[in-house]
Amino acid sequence: MNFLKLNAFFWGLLLMPVVLCAQGTVGNTGTSTNGSNNAGINTAVPFLTIAPDSRSGAMGDAGVALAPDANANYWNPSKLAFIEGQDNVSLSYSPWLRNLVSDVNLAYLSYARRIDNRNTLGLSLRYFNLGNIQLIDANQNDQGTYRPSEFSIDGTFARKFGQNFSLGLSVRYIHSNLTTGNVYNGQQGKAGNALATDVSAYYSKPTQQFGKDALLAFGANFSNIGTKMSFVENGASYFLPSNLRIGAADTWYLDNASQFTLTLDLNKLLVPTPPIRDSKGNIVSGYDDNRSVPAGIFGSFADAPGGFSEELKEISYAGGAEYGYNKRFFVRAGYFYENPTKGNRQYSTIGAGFKYDIFNLDLAYLIASQQKSALANTLRFTLSVNFDRK
Repeated sequence: MNFLKLNAFFWGLLLMPVVLCAQGTVGNTGTSTNGSNNAGINTAVPFLTIAPDSRSGAMGDAGVALAPDANANYWNPSKLAFIEGQDNVSLSYSPWLRNLVSDVNLAYLSYARRIDNRNTLGLSLRYFNLGNIQLIDANQNDQGTYRPSEFSIDGTFARKFGQNFSLGLSVRYIHSNLTTGNVYNGQQGKAGNALATDVSAYYSKPTQQFGKDALLAFGANFSNIGTKMSFVENGASYFLPSNLRIGAADTWYLDNASQFTLTLDLNKLLVPTPPIRDSKGNIVSGYDDNRSVPAGIFGSFADAPGGFSEELKEISYAGGAEYGYNKRFFVRAGYFYENPTKGNRQYSTIGAGFKYDIFNLDLAYLIASQQKSALANTLRFTLSVNFDRK
């Protein structure tokens, strides 16, 4: 249940005015809060799948195996075990969906503290603001304004096992307040709440490639595995955007000053694919998507109505490159691809970074067709601080 296409109540009462102000019609948008179109698999709180930081945002939204920083709380919590410095803080901000609306934004605050050489703790807060909504009732009468929002709070523990491998575990509380508590069709609207966890792994190995020192890394993250979320009293509940992200990153140290990194992530939603139904609601292809969370996760690998070929279409790809000079200046580029029948997010990214003393400033810019993508011209800003008490 993506939240720019919730149902007649939420769509008409809350989000219709936003889209109408931006483009004049609702039917011509069909855009989820993460930027995918209405062909994507629907889940609750899709804002959890928005890449928050600028480094990965400039590399095609890839980051599960990149060198760790405080934003590993989102990409791969296990990477925190390899973080440099004792205390790391990162703050990211992005105006969001500016092709549609003017006051939606995402903020992300992330913190990591290394306890010792093996163990690290992390905390993060993600806040998604949907801006001011002009409320209307079924008769188009003005009902004032409302400011819906969503947030999540994470706690993470990461631990090294040897010199090259680590595991991580995150616990997440999610709150989605998109309603005003109105009654619709006899059901009382309410804020949605859920608990979720991430389980992750990271492996990195110094090596030699093409006569140069190199660092080869692999990562995997099972994220947002948790309870379903409901938005009406005694009503239907919906899957969180449980996701499997796996990837690799390869860094070559070209000389004493220069390094070059290539990275690739693959993403697969671990939620049921809706079946094809006839006019009476009977399933004609696929499987019933009204399942438990474990059944939904395990069944998500083989439940697409179109079979294995459709399952492959549900995998999105994110790849990027980074050149760094003297560990001070960085330029980045990347590309993200999602199948047109599964959300159709397709865009290029570019960005740059600058480090001074303990501060890092990163910027990312998303390039997409303004006619086809609500994410066109998206900017991300990140300021990070590394407090190395040594």
